[in-house]
Amino acid sequence: MASSRPNDRSAAVGFSLNPLDRASEKREDGEAIAALKASGGARFLALAGDVPVLKVRDGTYEPLFTSDEVRELGDPDMTIFLGMDAGGSGFFAAGLKQDAASAIGQREGLELVDLRSIAMRDLVPAAFLGELGCAKAMLDWHGRHGFCANCGRPSEARAAGWRRDCGSCNAQHFPRVDPVVIMVAVEGERCLLGRQSRFAPGMYSALAGFLEPGETVEDAVRREIREEAGVPCSRVVYLASQPWPFPSSLMIGCFAKAESEIIAIDRTELEDARWFSREEVSEMFAGTHPHGLMAPQPFAIAHHLLKAFVEEGGAVLDS
Repeated sequence: MASSRPNDRSAAVGFSLNPLDRASEKREDGEAIAALKASGGARFLALAGDVPVLKVRDGTYEPLFTSDEVRELGDPDMTIFLGMDAGGSGFFAAGLKQDAASAIGQREGLELVDLRSIAMRDLVPAAFLGELGCAKAMLDWHGRHGFCANCGRPSEARAAGWRRDCGSCNAQHFPRVDPVVIMVAVEGERCLLGRQSRFAPGMYSALAGFLEPGETVEDAVRREIREEAGVPCSRVVYLASQPWPFPSSLMIGCFAKAESEIIAIDRTELEDARWFSREEVSEMFAGTHPHGLMAPQPFAIAHHLLKAFVEEGGAVLDS
């Protein structure tokens, strides 16, 4: 059963709060899943392709649908059991056919809103945002893994959507999560931030990169900072993590102690990188930076890394 959530830093990050009891022991019990789905208390998160469907009324947004409401939207290609709420009702993700999107977009009281926009606009409570993130990641995985990676034959969804089985070679495939380190190098009371060309004008953020096979989180942090900005680092300290459903990563937020102030930018990775004082980062949060520079928004783990730096400075490395 789900336990009470400790007051850890990850709980404040976008997509991280998911209070459902995942009830993984029920996934192989087809009768139990069918009963939960048929119950009047069952609720569904509906996605057309990878875009959530929201009910809109008087300026408020509601992501939950009953089974009858989902059927009105169209027959789902895929239904995944997400878990149970505190009252024991089942929660499911309903993946609608891609061509359902145009019809849904024309219906009064419904709106298709991409998940990133939902987070940026704070359209739903944090718990629903985490559940939508899980639904999107799972449906995306099924969409990308319809064929067995072992023999190439079609695979089928099993375990209430949490596994795919190959009937030809009997291989079993499970949802993947790609670990990504996202980090801020700290030198005294300054931190190292960079920007990519795809960022909004004036936006600077933490550096980030995928872990490689046979690599620890600490080694990945040091490698990525040195590769992208040329700064060697020593001590690495973990802060928080964030499920990132674009399509399915786990962002592992860290600080690293910089051993040099000299920056050598890899222009294939970054457009720019520079050192920022605590005061500058505070101005970026407040929107008062003299050069109009900005920090990431609160739903991103980079925001929380920088917030911790503003509050604690170099002491973030003492955790």
